[in-house]
Amino acid sequence: MPIAASLELSFLDGPTVAFVAVCIIALLGLLLILAWLQQRDLRALAWWGAAYLIGASSLALWGTPTPWLALPSEVPFAMIFVACGMIWNGVRLFRGRPLLPVAAFAGAGAWLVLCQLPWFPEGSSARIGLGVAVVAVYTFFIAYELSRERRKALRSRTAAVVVPCLHAAIFLMPLAMRAFTPEVIAASWLTVFALETIVYAVGTAFIVLLMVKDQHVGFYRHAAATDFLTGLLNRRAFLENALRLCVHRAAGNGPVTLLMFDLDHFKAINDRFGHAVGDEVLRVFAQVARRSTRTDDIIGRIGGEEFVAIIPERMELAVPIAERIRAGFEIAATEVAGHPVGATVSVGAATSYELVTNIDALIARADVALYRAKGEGRNRLRAADAESEHERLHLVDDAPDQANKLVRLLRRKNAA
Repeated sequence: MPIAASLELSFLDGPTVAFVAVCIIALLGLLLILAWLQQRDLRALAWWGAAYLIGASSLALWGTPTPWLALPSEVPFAMIFVACGMIWNGVRLFRGRPLLPVAAFAGAGAWLVLCQLPWFPEGSSARIGLGVAVVAVYTFFIAYELSRERRKALRSRTAAVVVPCLHAAIFLMPLAMRAFTPEVIAASWLTVFALETIVYAVGTAFIVLLMVKDQHVGFYRHAAATDFLTGLLNRRAFLENALRLCVHRAAGNGPVTLLMFDLDHFKAINDRFGHAVGDEVLRVFAQVARRSTRTDDIIGRIGGEEFVAIIPERMELAVPIAERIRAGFEIAATEVAGHPVGATVSVGAATSYELVTNIDALIARADVALYRAKGEGRNRLRAADAESEHERLHLVDDAPDQANKLVRLLRRKNAA
């Protein structure tokens, strides 16, 4: 059987295939670095490109029958571990997280130190197990980083699974070969490893470039849909997302409640403290709104100091969300940027139990309720259609009293 396996690959020259693999991997590494030079903001490309070059060097040292450098046998594998750590750090950078350079080189350092101990002699199962453990740890970290914030695009979801699996399968191959491959077919397995490495390098580089493209597309989509000052949805994006939510809710006979927010005396805040403080007040409101709403709720800024949210609930369940925002903003805006601003917000609410095909009409109903709140003293919530929603209005009228009690308690706690 070993002789047959060897003959099956006799038409391929192992060193030649290994040389081709080294050239391809090194070329891909250079291409990734070139891509980084053209997009300096994507530093992950530089880390991935450098990892490819180090991996190519490791394969060259490991696959050469008579190495031209008299290096210890554990050095090529240490270089593989360095490449693993750099790939992991590249993924962290790509996901917007800080580098961990010490951890990136810790695996190679531990390998070099432990290989000098008598418990890990060359070719032993203990040394092989150590190498497997190092690669397994880096593979877990890479998979974890890729899956922490999975993108919606199919190519990114595929990358989160395929890249770590290929990474582990290929980089564990040399260690497995040294332990389990008879000498008679060692050359054949070198050929197999070189071929698999070529497939891995090309496939991974392709996936990496798709991820980069996906990130660019996502960035421009986000920029086009986001209000630059607050980070919330802009008017156009809010209307599009709100209409989709309304259609989805109507399919299940579910109501939606629209909340209109208008910051009280905002012009006076700008006149007294300046537009920079006014902008910070808007950002504070956006932060409070994000913290107070749920994943399914949609909130945006539709202009000036006006914000709007659509809640996939009936009025009774939307009111507590609105009150959390109102009361939370009253506390958060007591002092802004070192100034005693004391900003508040008024809220108008309107519920629809029918299919909403015109969001502007629902906004207009909530806007009427908002101006009622303004006329009744501001810093409160009022609902539209009082004649048909008497019970809901009763809840709306009672809710601010409960929220105001919470505000007073929190202020006493802060003063203490």
